[in-house]
Amino acid sequence: MSEDYRIQELLQREVYVGDTLVGVITGERSHPRDEFVKSMRLEVVDDVAGEYMRKPAEHAPLSKELVHSIRPDGGVKLSKSMRELQRRWRNTIRIDEELWAPDELLDRAVMDNDGVDIGNVAGFVKVKRTYRGVVVNTHAILQRKFGLPGQLIIPVKQLARTTAFLDELILRCTVKRLVTLPSYLQLNGDSE
Repeated sequence: MSEDYRIQELLQREVYVGDTLVGVITGERSHPRDEFVKSMRLEVVDDVAGEYMRKPAEHAPLSKELVHSIRPDGGVKLSKSMRELQRRWRNTIRIDEELWAPDELLDRAVMDNDGVDIGNVAGFVKVKRTYRGVVVNTHAILQRKFGLPGQLIIPVKQLARTTAFLDELILRCTVKRLVTLPSYLQLNGDSE
């Protein structure tokens, strides 16, 4: 951000590129270290989502560095074009029909659909400019119980949803099922 705006000042403000309404700022991920959170959550206007996203999503990340200023009418003016916003939206991860920037997912806990805490997000794997996997540092107890490595890659398509309050990523399946999936085996180098 060119000037240092606090998220509380920007909540529920409309966001514009030129005279085009892009959406409304709805918040940001709460994280103990503010410098890690580089994106805010944006509720995107249907027309913009339909035109500038491969597959329209209701919510998407808005990089804080794109915020230029506050307009006289109270709206937030972005410093870049719609094409730049579109390019950034392509560099996201889709979970439950929402787009997420990588910085919004780092350090989050990853749970299977039985509530087993697998570990925390440490990074991402890109294949041909698309995020295909989430690198997770696994907990020692699960490493022993399931014979998992210290770090594993979970296919992005296995991420079912996020929880805002508890800051977790929930999988579509159990750990037992996950380690047998062809997409998991391929990403983790176990395919023949």
